[in-house]
Amino acid sequence: MAPISLTQALRHEYVDLFNSCAIPEKHAPQVEKAVAGLLTHQARYQALAGPLGIPWQVIAVIHSMESSQNFAKHLHNGDPLTARTVREPAGHPMNGHPPFTWEQSATDALAIKKLGPTTDWSLAGTLYQLERYNGFGYRLYHPHVLSPYLWGFSTHYISGKYTDDGVWSDTAVSKQCGAAVMLRRLAEKGLISFVSAPSPAPTATPLAPSHATTLPDSSEEQERVTALQIWLNTFPDIFVKVDGIPGDLTSAAYRKVTGFYLPGDPRA
Repeated sequence: MAPISLTQALRHEYVDLFNSCAIPEKHAPQVEKAVAGLLTHQARYQALAGPLGIPWQVIAVIHSMESSQNFAKHLHNGDPLTARTVREPAGHPMNGHPPFTWEQSATDALAIKKLGPTTDWSLAGTLYQLERYNGFGYRLYHPHVLSPYLWGFSTHYISGKYTDDGVWSDTAVSKQCGAAVMLRRLAEKGLISFVSAPSPAPTATPLAPSHATTLPDSSEEQERVTALQIWLNTFPDIFVKVDGIPGDLTSAAYRKVTGFYLPGDPRA
């Protein structure tokens, strides 16, 4: 049994962290590379995810975190598929004989965690299961550090990590792009969505800037676009990159909330 329950307070925490998640410029190329890798193998992830009733992106980010998107390693912990797992959880898959296919191993790893069609795949539920997959050690024993398994390469994480099983360092820094950060970037690109409640009716709608695919020349206009993007991110299932550019994705998000594209959008 997980030592942490998905309470309403924890749900709000996950949603607030995801909505406010930003990627520093120094990490942007690494995040884009990680996300590109997920998309390269999307069809393979989907082929496994469909029958299991698990969103493909969940399997994809776990694969990235556990074995750097290497299909020659176990999804459980990154051990080689040429033998059963050695590290925790050891001795898996228990059925069959090595070498295992990646799909055999992944199916076993996900079954151990009891992930499937009845799992709560809302935004909060997804982040809870990802943190649970890695373990709640950060939350239980080092609550001053948000788990880099979720938030590595984002503004939510600076330093502090387990360098080995049970070995903690306050100064060590994760070199991996966190699972939630990859999901955030996929959502910003409009490539994934989460099961959640419908968006509320908009209130105090900011003045809409004109649609454009480049950064506005005026700093005042850039600030206006940024304010709009921040506002859009307060709505469920809307994840806009706050970059000051009133482009297609920002305009599409604006339409989802208000019913209208930004002025000047040729789709209007």
